[in-house]
Amino acid sequence: MEVEYLNITQATPAAPPADLSVLLIGLLKGVLYRENDERQWAALLQLQVRVRDYVAVLNLDLVLDEAEGYAFLKSRPEPTEDDPSPRLPRLVARRPLSFAVSLLLALLRKKLAEFDAGGGDTRLVLSRDDIVDLVRVFLPDGPNEARLIDQIETTINKVVELGFLQKLKTAGGATAGPANYEVRRILKAFVDAQWLAELDERLASYQGQLAGKTGSREETDHE
Repeated sequence: MEVEYLNITQATPAAPPADLSVLLIGLLKGVLYRENDERQWAALLQLQVRVRDYVAVLNLDLVLDEAEGYAFLKSRPEPTEDDPSPRLPRLVARRPLSFAVSLLLALLRKKLAEFDAGGGDTRLVLSRDDIVDLVRVFLPDGPNEARLIDQIETTINKVVELGFLQKLKTAGGATAGPANYEVRRILKAFVDAQWLAELDERLASYQGQLAGKTGSREETDHE
């Protein structure tokens, strides 16, 4: 699996009006969440046509999900071989993900789908132990339990870094003690419905790889 996302600070061409500039700079730095900045979110809804026109010059598309409350920029699809359109340089680099990270993303996406099917709260929060239990089913048994847990925690931290998990503070604002994580709903944008429909087969393939058998690696784009 590969992940692709925009996280740059270079200057953009031309100088748009101030409100549009703030939006563009924020989107060029990363994901915009409605819950984090209601004012900027409202501005994006109002200026989204201008944002789309502007980023198109950079060969980027705006992905805006009003229902889930997030927006980000992604590279436009590359032209096919029979398409005479010029092939522009990619502003967003692809980042290959380790097998362990790919596995955890797949499991979190499946968990999010099950959570949504049950209705109720819109925030899926899992404890560190919950996530460990999700992953360890697919890992071979070993004599060193502590080392296994450390490996899973390293993977969790990487997924936090990618923005698909958010570590929540404990009561009183402290970060010590048992950790809880919110599964960010932006994960749905990078693991689509078709990919999810084949997830059981993919997880069986993952489990085969972890057992030392031949399996296929999967790719997806995160921009």
